Amino acid sequence: MFDLKEQIIDQLKIKNLTPEDIGDEEPLFGSGLGLDSLDVLELIVLLKQKYKLRVTNAEDGPKVFRSIKSMAEYITEKQVQTA
Repeated sequence: MFDLKEQIIDQLKIKNLTPEDIGDEEPLFGSGLGLDSLDVLELIVLLKQKYKLRVTNAEDGPKVFRSIKSMAEYITEKQVQTA
């Protein structure tokens, strides 16, 4: 999950955080990391560019982008399905 945290920091150009500052289950939006709706678009781009994955069902978005852990689980699940 450390790599995913680094990728998110790079993709969102977050200057004041390190991967160690982000908890695996910390919410990415709202009171957690404080990301907003524009940031979710960047996370979608990250999934597409780095992992060749798309979140095709809009209802899955809140579940996938809830935390670093939920994103990592989604990536792992989808990579296993396509392998």
